[in-house]
Amino acid sequence: MTMCENWPVFVHDGRHNHAIGVYTHVHSQAAKMTEEQLIQIEQFRKSHMSPLLCLSAIRDYTVFYRNCEDSNMLNDIVVAHPTSIEMLRTWPYVLIMYTTYKTNKYNMPLLEVVGMTPIDKNFTVASAFMRNEQATTYRWVLQ
Repeated sequence: MTMCENWPVFVHDGRHNHAIGVYTHVHSQAAKMTEEQLIQIEQFRKSHMSPLLCLSAIRDYTVFYRNCEDSNMLNDIVVAHPTSIEMLRTWPYVLIMYTTYKTNKYNMPLLEVVGMTPIDKNFTVASAFMRNEQATTYRWVLQ
């Protein structure tokens, strides 16, 4: 028996009582970068690669973006993990979308898309920076 902030804690069996999760990329230990990945990031940094593209190259994230036709300026960008896209294809029935405003230096709204499984567990589908909140922009992000 040990004491944890004045509460007794009894450990009957210190082993894990469940199998390792299917989606291991969300666990902090699995998300740690290897020495090779850290070296690759340093090489990307020296070549002035953007952090977002660097992360997508290291972590296998899928990045979608579109530029303004006139000025080639970034209009919208969506980042999603392939496992999240697969989960969305499996459970496309409930999506929660919320947007935060003026939280970045470009004042672009940040859209978070979250899905829900049949056992009330949620998962991040994608994150998107959008130039505006018009219906056409939301449609592009969701496609």
